[in-house]
Amino acid sequence: MKKHPHRAETKAVRGGTDLGKKNGPLATPIYQTSTFEVADNEQQLRATPTDMFYTRYGNPTVTVAEKAIAELEGTERALVFASGMCAITTPILALLKAGDHIVAQRDIYGGATKFLGQWLPKLGIETTFVDTTDYEQHEGAIRPNTRLLYVESPTNPMLRVIDLRRVAAIAKKHGLITMIDSTFATPINCRPAEFGIDLVMHSGTKFFAGHSDLICGAIAGRGELLEKIHSTRTTLGGAMDPHAAWLLLRGIKTVAVRVQRQNESALLIAQYLSRHAKVRRVFYPFLEGHPQRALAMEQMSGGGGVLSFEVEGSGEDARRVSEALSLFTLAPSLGGVDSLVCLPALTSHAMIPAEHRQKTGITDQLIRLSVGIEHVDDLIADLEHGLTVVSSALSTQHSAIST
Repeated sequence: MKKHPHRAETKAVRGGTDLGKKNGPLATPIYQTSTFEVADNEQQLRATPTDMFYTRYGNPTVTVAEKAIAELEGTERALVFASGMCAITTPILALLKAGDHIVAQRDIYGGATKFLGQWLPKLGIETTFVDTTDYEQHEGAIRPNTRLLYVESPTNPMLRVIDLRRVAAIAKKHGLITMIDSTFATPINCRPAEFGIDLVMHSGTKFFAGHSDLICGAIAGRGELLEKIHSTRTTLGGAMDPHAAWLLLRGIKTVAVRVQRQNESALLIAQYLSRHAKVRRVFYPFLEGHPQRALAMEQMSGGGGVLSFEVEGSGEDARRVSEALSLFTLAPSLGGVDSLVCLPALTSHAMIPAEHRQKTGITDQLIRLSVGIEHVDDLIADLEHGLTVVSSALSTQHSAIST
């Protein structure tokens, strides 16, 4: 009998677990231990490459989380890490060496930009940054020593969407490894491996965890690449704590229903903001007028839970809006059940030079929203209040100047 393929919602709840009937705990146990006992040295040797040797090498709780993510992404294997940045840095350090070259989008998370542009050159690895959706520029930047094509989609914080098939084709033509930061998309909305991408990275802190209570990262992809990355993770020590892995598993169980709600609410909020007189521009993949909307709707089942917009006025006006909100909590990060607001120029991209921010369109007036699972009408009312407060403040200032 042919096995019935499970949908994403089912994989999120049951992925990585043994579905056979048994007597045992329904919830995955927390193996809160640093080391594992063996009966003799021969067993010790057999245990070394397993998840029951030493938790820096692996741990049964961690293994279940890794299997769940691999199932969601449709890849051979996945690994989890102590942070999202660790899930970016470890694979690159595992697969590249001094003298190698990377081609990367200019429009990516600020921490990744800093690592590629400022840290890797110290190790003899150079990166060329190219315009996100200019694929001729991507291919034109490739050198004989290029080894990796690094992309992000949708991008943080401008919500640009890249053509995954085209990127994969360019990489295949030149024998490159492709790595994508798919944090904003989540496997509920898009599975890049289906388009030919080799490595899919997530800041699991965000949508996977979903409750703003843990830090973690994940990488999913082909088995032979993941084996090299696992070896490097063991050496560098960026393993995930078993209790954090258990929290991650608990979050993954509801990721499908949360993301579906966030998709719906974020689109309604983007549509509301696009009609507001105090809003200059709105950036959201499924919003009419987005330059890659058709591509986004082809590759993604939803636009995601993050959007950005520019207010009319100055950077100070953007600060007033963010500080006037109450349901949107002023805090960094994204993807949780609580709605958040931040100014990328002061948070996610504060560590990169201002000229780099300008090239990607990150202005002082830009506000990023992470839409949670509160009722969308309440969130819109909160935004209406915030924008009205700024409007009133500006009107008062103009009146004072006039008199």
